[in-house]
Amino acid sequence: MTTLQLAQREVWMDTMLELGAIYPDMVLLDGDLATASFCQKFENAYPQRFFQMGIAEQNMAGVAAGLATLGFVPWINSFAVFEAKRMLDQIRVVIAQPNLNVKMAAHYSGILAGKTGKTHVAVQDITVMRAMPHMTVIVPCDGIELKKAMHAVMEFEGPTYLRMTRSPEPVIFGEDYHFEIGQAVVVREGRDLTIIATGVQTLRAVEAARQLAGEGVEAHVLHVPTLNPLDATAIIAAADKTGLVLTTEEHSVIGGLGAAVAEVLGQERPTLMRIHGLQDTYAESGPDKAMLEKYCLTPKHIAIEAQQLLARARKRQSPRQ
Repeated sequence: MTTLQLAQREVWMDTMLELGAIYPDMVLLDGDLATASFCQKFENAYPQRFFQMGIAEQNMAGVAAGLATLGFVPWINSFAVFEAKRMLDQIRVVIAQPNLNVKMAAHYSGILAGKTGKTHVAVQDITVMRAMPHMTVIVPCDGIELKKAMHAVMEFEGPTYLRMTRSPEPVIFGEDYHFEIGQAVVVREGRDLTIIATGVQTLRAVEAARQLAGEGVEAHVLHVPTLNPLDATAIIAAADKTGLVLTTEEHSVIGGLGAAVAEVLGQERPTLMRIHGLQDTYAESGPDKAMLEKYCLTPKHIAIEAQQLLARARKRQSPRQ
């Protein structure tokens, strides 16, 4: 992990400008969030390919679907909470079911939504989107991976949900990183237990692994940027490597990454595991650091979860008294 920090919403727009020059049929539809996601830059660069749809997100989905049937590659720009909740039925009926080539930029995901209020916090969106047939769900961990993922998404035919965060975060990948839809990547080798993470929570998982190393525990860390389709082969291999799996995510534990991993391992390789994330709750809104502490998602909390899993494994292995 380097000292460089990138905000995914800024990287997203810079990459949109790059892609606009490569793909003349790419268009952008915005749901009155141009300031939050810098869409003015795209409008200035490609005024004929930018559509300000206002606070009418459901209608925006229908317009994007219509443009896709005419051969355009539309991007929908909104907050994750609006796409996964307010627009859900329109996305399901007019985009996902007909398998149209619409790309969804889902900003301000998770609990670090810039104090926009608890109504704007999306912590169940992965659950909703990964359960939808035809929907590809991508959750990058840093700005470098986001840029690579966007280029891959433009070459991919089909509806895509791209989950992004608001605040600047460190990067763990270099410019030589190769992103492939549906492929997980090992970001740290270890032998004692496996930590599987997605999105920016992977950054905290890597830091937790460093903390654990100071305690004599070597954690194997697998980053899963694509939640649908899921890289079952990599998950099974990571579980086989250590025999213990801890999943961690800035998302509800119901139906998210942990549930997806449990589905794979439960059927293919039963493994002792723990699922770490937000419990069955709606998240509040507040400063980033306070939110991570309140919902126990810091590297320190991941390390605690890892130690508890290791203790549980030792208890199982000890002879009965």
